[in-house]
Amino acid sequence: MTRPRVLHLVDDATAGGVMRVLDYLVNAPELAAQAEHALRHVTRGSLRLGHLPADMIVSHLAVSWRTLPMLALLRLLNPRARLVHVEHSYTEGFVAHCVPRKRRFALLLRTAYRLFDRVVAVSAAQGAWLTRSRAVAPARLAVIPSCVDLTDFRSLPAPSGPVRTIGAIGRLDPQKGFDTLIAAFRAVERPDLALHIYGEGPEEGRLRALAEGDPRITFKGFAPHPRDAFAAVDAVAMPSRWEAYGLVAIEARAASRALLIHEVDGLTDHQPLGVHTAGDCTASAWTTLIETLATEVAPSHRAEPTPVHRLEERFLKAWNALVTETPLAA
Repeated sequence: MTRPRVLHLVDDATAGGVMRVLDYLVNAPELAAQAEHALRHVTRGSLRLGHLPADMIVSHLAVSWRTLPMLALLRLLNPRARLVHVEHSYTEGFVAHCVPRKRRFALLLRTAYRLFDRVVAVSAAQGAWLTRSRAVAPARLAVIPSCVDLTDFRSLPAPSGPVRTIGAIGRLDPQKGFDTLIAAFRAVERPDLALHIYGEGPEEGRLRALAEGDPRITFKGFAPHPRDAFAAVDAVAMPSRWEAYGLVAIEARAASRALLIHEVDGLTDHQPLGVHTAGDCTASAWTTLIETLATEVAPSHRAEPTPVHRLEERFLKAWNALVTETPLAA
């Protein structure tokens, strides 16, 4: 029996979570046994895609008014292929912070998503918002939390003793809320604590200025091997203003690092893994959270491998089910 051909399209090859998930999807033996997965990089908004030789085409593309003609042409020129879109970006928090014309944006999402047979949400919270906002009909929504191979993170020894080094890992972008974290950390009068910031991005200059004069705060740059960043810290902070899912969270828990989050969007999906939550995303709330965590002799939720040991299995099983499911009626 011929394996179905699944072609994943991406228009942003920047190193980060999406590309790591795609690498896992395309190369996982558990998926290759069921279907032939391939990855193609395309130019954002290109109208030259033409007919694509695939039984299922998976869009990891940006949805915008500019790219809508590209998505419509993808549907028109590939009438026999099942079209699936994975929404890696948009969330309720994103709309609240970044979208001034909310009705127009809602129209964009409804129009774009109707071109696809399925829309995949990368977290339960994101999926609930997509259906609640009527961007996607519930029957056409699938929820598949993102995942990567967590083996390297599980191999790290769990920290012993109290939290002394906190890590912030991710793109230096306003989304991540690292400015709030720096302000909160500077208000903590504990010379024995350290904050390590891993990543690159447009906010780097501003964040360095906010941290200037505090020797406890160190910018470590981009970590080509994420495991190394987790090995150097006791806890991981995620004060994101919006977040579709947050791979860093499952990596932190797989590495038995304490996890501090702002309860927003997909970050709420990680609560069953054991997390410490800030009351809100203000500096004062994060100062309180850091001070509380630092006073604990051995933070709770430090080493609980059971909740994360099956995340890869569930992810791969869900993708195999999506590939082999009976197409929905038009």
